[in-house]
Amino acid sequence: MVQVHTCQNGVRIVSEQIDHVRSVALGIFVNAGSRYELSEENGITHFIEHMLFKGTTTRSARQIAEEFDRIGGELNAFTSKENTCYYAKVLDHHAELAVTILADMFFNSTFAEEELEKERQVVLEEILMSEDAPDDDVHEKLWSVMYPNDAIGRPILGTAATLKSFTAEAIRHYMAKHYGPESVVISIAGNISPQLVQTIEHLFGQYKPSSIAVAPVLTNPQFYPGEITKIRDTEQAHLAISYPAIGVKDPDMYSFIALNNIIGGNMSSRLFQEVREERGLAYSIFSYQSCYADVGAFTIYGSTSRQQLAQLQHTIDATLLDIVAGGVTEEELDNAKEQLKGSFVLGLEGTGARMNRNGTSEIVHRRHRSVDEVLASIDAVSMESVDRLIAKILKAEPAISIIGPSE
Repeated sequence: MVQVHTCQNGVRIVSEQIDHVRSVALGIFVNAGSRYELSEENGITHFIEHMLFKGTTTRSARQIAEEFDRIGGELNAFTSKENTCYYAKVLDHHAELAVTILADMFFNSTFAEEELEKERQVVLEEILMSEDAPDDDVHEKLWSVMYPNDAIGRPILGTAATLKSFTAEAIRHYMAKHYGPESVVISIAGNISPQLVQTIEHLFGQYKPSSIAVAPVLTNPQFYPGEITKIRDTEQAHLAISYPAIGVKDPDMYSFIALNNIIGGNMSSRLFQEVREERGLAYSIFSYQSCYADVGAFTIYGSTSRQQLAQLQHTIDATLLDIVAGGVTEEELDNAKEQLKGSFVLGLEGTGARMNRNGTSEIVHRRHRSVDEVLASIDAVSMESVDRLIAKILKAEPAISIIGPSE
């Protein structure tokens, strides 16, 4: 059972007791992501995520790493377009030490100039690594086409130019705006001791919001169809096609996931069977959904030789047109729903997955649905709701991104 405790300062602690395990997963979720950055701040949320590992007033970066290695724990973080999460997984009797270290990183990071310069270079290498991988870069370019006038279309990592401007003062200013207690959810799952929640409340339940704290503002960005082509000396051509879709709070969310599974979400999908199995046009072909608070995207990716790019794109278009014209079959929908239920339940077997689900549910929805409620919602997906999404999504003009050789 998921329990939520709200501290006096607004920090929410979400806990799920799992008695039969010997581990605890902890995550500090912050409602701060790249879509809430000003243009000159692009990438600072992700840079802060890196810098919180680089030393505090009492621990060096090496000591933080050594303490977790010593107890056999895992420590990491991620930044998305809407949220940041710092998380750890440890044996249950090390949970209080883990959350103490996370709190030290959260409140007492020094942002020393020497560490800033070193990590700036690390993130720059991360940017270059992403640009070197055409299967990553093609999606980044796609978002710049879809949302050219909004922060949601900018890269989470930022750019080399914005990266140079990030100072300790700029970091503290951004955290003062976006890291207030009302924006923080702490999620724990596993074999939780009675003292752990008390320790978390003691560490996180007292700090006050800054006078410049702001609530995240959704801009309802406008989707733009269009195409971008990047010439690169690659062996294959990489193609990404995206349609405007629904946000994560939309009541048709499970219908959207089911539709994605039918189109390109697995090996029995229309695209996989038609593009790879029947025609041998590509090794990699799939689709996926991206859903945020107010907007979403349905994206198809494939890569093939430059000689077959036109045929690949034609086959994708023909497959989508066939779905628009004839819809999906009852058998396809039933299979998609069963697969969705299976992946959902199997995905919750670890404490890390439970922690992540609960933290995300609290920070996005402020409510927690039981497994049975979710399975009932999946069962409720109907042909009518899927047809409604087909008309809404696939009849729109898409955005297209292509990376490949000049030929």
